[in-house]
Amino acid sequence: MITARAEGDETPLNLMARERGSSTVLRILLGSQLRRLRESRGITLEAAGHSIRASHSKISRMELGRVSFRARDVADLLTLYGVSDEREREALLSLVSQANRPGWWHNYDDILPNWFEAYVGLEEAATRIRCYEVQFVPGLLQTPEYARAVVLLGHPDGVEEEVQRRVDLRMARQKVLGRANPPHLWAVVDEAALRRPLGGAEVMRGQIRHLIEAIASPNITVQVMPFSAGGHAAAGGPFSLLRFSERDLPDVVYLEQLTSAIYLDKREDLDRYQAVMERLCIDAVPASETKKALTAILAEL
Repeated sequence: MITARAEGDETPLNLMARERGSSTVLRILLGSQLRRLRESRGITLEAAGHSIRASHSKISRMELGRVSFRARDVADLLTLYGVSDEREREALLSLVSQANRPGWWHNYDDILPNWFEAYVGLEEAATRIRCYEVQFVPGLLQTPEYARAVVLLGHPDGVEEEVQRRVDLRMARQKVLGRANPPHLWAVVDEAALRRPLGGAEVMRGQIRHLIEAIASPNITVQVMPFSAGGHAAAGGPFSLLRFSERDLPDVVYLEQLTSAIYLDKREDLDRYQAVMERLCIDAVPASETKKALTAILAEL
């Protein structure tokens, strides 16, 4: 639970917001505080929803950080949960505006679907990003030319301005890897994605060279899943697994679909995907051999 601090001090949630700069994370943390308060009083989702003239599903979405907060709703919930200490209430209510603060990615609202917006915020806040890709090079490691080819696959009739904005958004996301205290990106990429000449042979050669340069960074690890591995643990398709430094934030599994996405944070789901990821890392070419594997692929393009 948040406690009031002396003037000039910061709460744990304030510190998290400042250090990671993600309102998405702040919404999740604030939602988890509200959930703990509700559960400690034995109050149902239905009763909480009734107190703010909303459904139980809205309370659930608030507690998961999936929607924005209204100060009035949070104040009414705190009253229902028996939080009467003014300093404690003020500490929580002061976070509402921060939790609703637009992230940099809101500048791309015209092209950013709602189902992907949450992922961008989580990506900004993660300390570790592990992913498996079967068709494309991971977005955080794409060159502008390769990214354009990917965008055109999904938007073949897009006008030039829209296509460029989608490429710009992908390049803006990549800045997370070069900031102070960046997350560790660990990607397992299927050999098929590295041999498919998306955008043409020259674009693909530039992409492979970029990967060779990227793995020189201590916070970037890439492994190649070779054809010789045959079938493997991730037969179901690509996924990402994000981890955060804040103990109140569970890992999140992200599964992207054609026009939507699934976010999983239940313990049984996390355990299963974590096991799959570990298996992939064992079956793939060791990270110490990645440069050699990429160089061999580059020579054949």
